[in-house]
Amino acid sequence: MIWDDTGFLLSKSRYNENSLISEFFTKNHGKISGIVFGGSSKKIRNYLQIGNQLHINFNSKSENRIGYFKLEIQKALSPIYFDNHQKLSCIISSMSLIRLLTAESQSNTKLFNLIEKFYSVISNDIWLKDFIFWELELLKTLGFDLELENLVSKEIINQKTFYVVKSKIEKKIIPNFLIDKKLVVDDLNTLLKGVNLVSDFLEKTILKPNNLNYPISRIHFINTLK
Repeated sequence: MIWDDTGFLLSKSRYNENSLISEFFTKNHGKISGIVFGGSSKKIRNYLQIGNQLHINFNSKSENRIGYFKLEIQKALSPIYFDNHQKLSCIISSMSLIRLLTAESQSNTKLFNLIEKFYSVISNDIWLKDFIFWELELLKTLGFDLELENLVSKEIINQKTFYVVKSKIEKKIIPNFLIDKKLVVDDLNTLLKGVNLVSDFLEKTILKPNNLNYPISRIHFINTLK
C-alpha cells in the first residue's frame, strides 16, 4: 500500500536510536501512524515539530503492518510561535486532543480543514475567545456537540443578563459570550471561565465515559493562561 497525502504532525516518539514513530492527521486518510527512519537526525528533526504540515509518502506492505513515512515540509507552522509560550502550548494541546479523540484511518476532510483554520485563529493578537469557539467546533465535528443554546435559561438580575444551566444538584452560570457570540470580551477571567466550561464538558461527557485520561498538555496550556 503506497499513497501520498498532506498532514499535520500530531505526535512523535522514539522508535530506536535513529527512528521515530509519528502520527499525522491527513487530508484524505485521516489519522495515520508510521515509522520515520532517521527521524532523530538533525536534518529531519528540525521540521518534525508538533503541528507542522508535511507532504507524506506512506508505504506499508499490508494493512496489518505498520508502515513508514517519507516526508517533506510544507508549512513550518509551529516554529512561528517558539517565542510565544501560550500559543505553542495551545498547538501541542490541540494536536494532542485530536490524536486522542480520532480513530485510525478514518478520513474526515472537515476536521482537516478545521486544523488549517486553527492557525488562522491563533495568528490574531486577540485570539482566546475565537479559540474557545474553535474548540467547540472541533468537538462538534467529532460528534460531541455541547448545544449550549438548548441547555441554558436566561435570568435578569439587577438589570443584568445571566445564562444558567440547572440540574438537580447544581446551577451553573454560563459566560454570556458563549451565547451572545457578538459580545466583545477583554477580561481574562471571563475567557478562562469559557475555557474551563469546555474542559468540564470534555472531561465529564467525553473522556470519563470512554475511560480516557485527561490530557496533561491541556493542563499545561491552561496554566499558561493564568
